[in-house]
Amino acid sequence: MINPENFYKNLLKNDIRFFSGVPDSLLKSICSYITDNTSPKDHIIAANEGNALALGIGYHLATRKLPLIYMQNSGLGNVVNPLLSLADPDVYSVPMLLMLGWRGEPNVNDEPQHKKQGRITLKMLEAMEVPYTVLSVDTCDEQAKEIIEQASRQALKNNMPYAIVVKKGSFSKYELKKVETVNLPLFREDAIKIIVDNLDDTDIVVSTTGVASRELFEYREKLKQGHEKDFLTVGGMGHANQIALGISLQKPNRTVFCLDGDGAAIMHLGSMAINGNAECDNFKHIVFNNGAHDSVGGHPTVGYTTDFQTIANACGYEMVLEAQTSKEVIKCMKDLKAFKGKTFLEIKVKKGFRKDLGRPTTTPKENKRTLMKFIMENQDE
Repeated sequence: MINPENFYKNLLKNDIRFFSGVPDSLLKSICSYITDNTSPKDHIIAANEGNALALGIGYHLATRKLPLIYMQNSGLGNVVNPLLSLADPDVYSVPMLLMLGWRGEPNVNDEPQHKKQGRITLKMLEAMEVPYTVLSVDTCDEQAKEIIEQASRQALKNNMPYAIVVKKGSFSKYELKKVETVNLPLFREDAIKIIVDNLDDTDIVVSTTGVASRELFEYREKLKQGHEKDFLTVGGMGHANQIALGISLQKPNRTVFCLDGDGAAIMHLGSMAINGNAECDNFKHIVFNNGAHDSVGGHPTVGYTTDFQTIANACGYEMVLEAQTSKEVIKCMKDLKAFKGKTFLEIKVKKGFRKDLGRPTTTPKENKRTLMKFIMENQDE
């Protein structure tokens, strides 16, 4: 097992001093240590993994030094284009270190959305001709030091990216110390309960990746309701609102609610421009803004300093609302349900969630089948 402090110091010894990426639960300890010990100028938690890689390219162009770009292996999906069309030796030939959390590693229990990506992670790197080394729970500090030195040497010598793939349990525990507390009355789960309590029987819900979908599923269980009205977007961070829009366009007489998060909304912010200009009036976009990547360690987003409401107005949403208290959420739900048009609601909430929160007990395929059946059985066009 690797000590995050020692790993970070070994990165500095190899003159790696710029970090960018999207946090991952397997990288929680090292990302937390980087956050606590690096200046904001030299550590950017990016909107998405492709943006992080582009930031690393800019850093290298300005300094000739190696950046470290971190991500969950699912982030390879966002990074393929800039990796192959910019950083690749056949194009600009930019050296950098990539650090990937290996979710869905074969023969390791994990969530269904990680299994395929985990199974092909190394094959993807090989197909993209990116050399790599794997860290595991058996990797000690001295071995990690040698791996950093070797990876840095190869990246600089060949002017190309080099990946360090991190298995579950590779880093010892380190808790984030730079935690901003905001005095807000509600947690996201509180707001989700109010929303569910104010839905109509034919309403459709699409919830974003991570904890929000788990909280929605568990509240339906508590109410002894079915899950057929909800699409739990367990993977594909940032795409829930486009899934919701796709349903809205085809089912104009049904109200479709997207329960989104600030990190997810920021990841693919351009989708809001598409939403605001779409030919439908039944799309209701709700963003829970807690200023954090809550599901993977609580590292900060720029959610609290991003004016989502001005963005929504500029993108063409026809009603834009904000809520922080229970009463405000109830009122906003009544207003957006009564309004015929594309609406946006930002609910500012506290960071954090229950540690005893369960996970969906249905499979993604079961979720898809029951939702489609619910939509078809409640046709009203």
